[in-house]
Amino acid sequence: MYELKIITDFAAAHQLKMVSKKCENLHGHNWKIEVCVVGDKLNNAGVLIDFGELKQHVAEIRARLDHKFLNELEYFDDNTPPSSENIACYIANQLQILIDDMKPEVRVSRVTAWESDDACATYSM
Repeated sequence: MYELKIITDFAAAHQLKMVSKKCENLHGHNWKIEVCVVGDKLNNAGVLIDFGELKQHVAEIRARLDHKFLNELEYFDDNTPPSSENIACYIANQLQILIDDMKPEVRVSRVTAWESDDACATYSM
């Protein structure tokens, strides 16, 4: 089994309810996102998926989130608030959809959303 990892970032604001008083206020983070994909077979070039292709897919998803108020995005609502956990899940699921179109043998294994240097959430598929 091969695993690739790329790291990206974006800046966005959110508001979380019922967490703690501080987090209920509108606030932002410089999110660091780690994306891992896995697969069993390498292509003829000896790679699982070209890093450039993977980065392009992640950049497409990143553009939907960067410099946004996440609570206002269609995906996030009262049932799916824009927590670190749900951000990681959103990115993982959206990336898998993009990869499935061209490389169904590659799957997203996990996405980690760091909201600060010492706090993150990981979603594993």
